[in-house]
Amino acid sequence: MKHWTEGFDDDDAGESLVRPYTITGGRTAPERDDLTLITLVATTSAALPGNGRDRRKMQPEHRAIVALCERPLAVAEVAAALNLPVSVTKILIGDLIESGQLRARPPLAFAQAGGAPELAILRAVRDGLRKL
Repeated sequence: MKHWTEGFDDDDAGESLVRPYTITGGRTAPERDDLTLITLVATTSAALPGNGRDRRKMQPEHRAIVALCERPLAVAEVAAALNLPVSVTKILIGDLIESGQLRARPPLAFAQAGGAPELAILRAVRDGLRKL
């Protein structure tokens, strides 16, 4: 997915037109501490296309996140798709969760295991790495 600022004339080829603190309204840290790189986010029924009036009030990044998350994606995947820093993406996702447009959940493997991966899986990974 192209970043929404691509295609604009840019005097500094390496510099972005929009600074991250502008996108987040000056916020530098997410308010939620439950969003990790592998937290899955998906749209809710409140974010369905019938609610177009609310979508017009959102920033382009918010609209892009809602469109991307029609199927569950990890926070890191959303950040990569938008070409934004993870910290900025977490702030924007937090906004959408707070407004009821997105829901977040930990990955199933961790949620089912009570928050920790199975020891057998960890041992298999360790043994595989040692063989390399």
